[in-house]
Amino acid sequence: MNLCATDLCLTVDGVDHLRNVTATFEPGRLHTVIGRTMAGKTTLLRVLAGLEKADSGSLTRAGADFLKTPVWRRDTAMVYQQFINYPHLNVFDNVAFPLKRAGLPRDEIRRRVRQSLARVGLADFEKRKPSQLSGGQQQRVAMARALARATGILLLDEPLANLDYKLREQLRDEFRTLFSDRGDTIVVYTTTEPAEAMMLGDVVLVMHEGRILQTGTPQEVFERPATTTVASIINDPPMNIFPGRIESGRVVAAGLQAVPAPGHLADLPDGPYQFGLRATDVGLAAGGAERGVEGEAVFVEISGSETFVHVAVGETPFVVQIEGIHDVGLGDLVELHLRDARLFAFDERGALVRTPSYELTPVEGR
Repeated sequence: MNLCATDLCLTVDGVDHLRNVTATFEPGRLHTVIGRTMAGKTTLLRVLAGLEKADSGSLTRAGADFLKTPVWRRDTAMVYQQFINYPHLNVFDNVAFPLKRAGLPRDEIRRRVRQSLARVGLADFEKRKPSQLSGGQQQRVAMARALARATGILLLDEPLANLDYKLREQLRDEFRTLFSDRGDTIVVYTTTEPAEAMMLGDVVLVMHEGRILQTGTPQEVFERPATTTVASIINDPPMNIFPGRIESGRVVAAGLQAVPAPGHLADLPDGPYQFGLRATDVGLAAGGAERGVEGEAVFVEISGSETFVHVAVGETPFVVQIEGIHDVGLGDLVELHLRDARLFAFDERGALVRTPSYELTPVEGR
């Protein structure tokens, strides 16, 4: 049974938290809602759960008005960014708590709790208190409690956000396995991390300032971001966006050398555009570079085995993402090359006009 939201709106103190949100959530699929902080992701989950009341719009499931369905009848479980466990209860009793409240038989409770703890890798931790667990283990307890309820709708509000990077990577992989067999459950997972959205989601919903800007598979959203805002949200670092023009079959942009429009842009009419280029498609120039551009390094960040160099080309900022550790100092003049074949073209208002061809590798596990 699909859960269908249509034109959901919610305004608090004059601020729009949801603006005409329309989406269909299907059983057996994991829907990742990606957006920046304050995009409205948590508000959307709270409306789906019945913890917030929408001002207008509709929410239906199997023909029933879900907005008028009491919280206790919505068949919904929710896992929060701040994992919530009862400190005075051991792991078993934490997971069993909602099942006992529901009056389930003791044998059924024991079966569900142990099955859920096994699924999240905590089968040997039944008697431990939350204070004896790591942050990742405590989040697994919260997840096990939600899974044990076996609800038709599972809502996860940035469940990995407060964990360190290494632990997030570990649990992200575990979640992908955990959700591989979802049965008839509707799963909605919110995140600010593009990698998480792309790795976990069957369906990606890009949200910004209370609106759903685009819905599609991870590949569709990656290949064809509907707007410059979507392109920025679903790329980390955000896609480089800069203004320019098509003039007589050439790409012309301030501070950059005019070059022949690559094949996928060659038939665009003359006029102003916004061009986009991913940070991985900009590099430090080397022999045979497609296009050399000189700029000043204004910020350098080394993250693991990658270097991120922020470069000012006149008034146009670029971010370069390159493999390996590179010795680039602040204020250094660097030469960049831009992969023109990877240029995206958007109109002046930011709507997608043309996209390059990408050879995409299927997401593992799909």
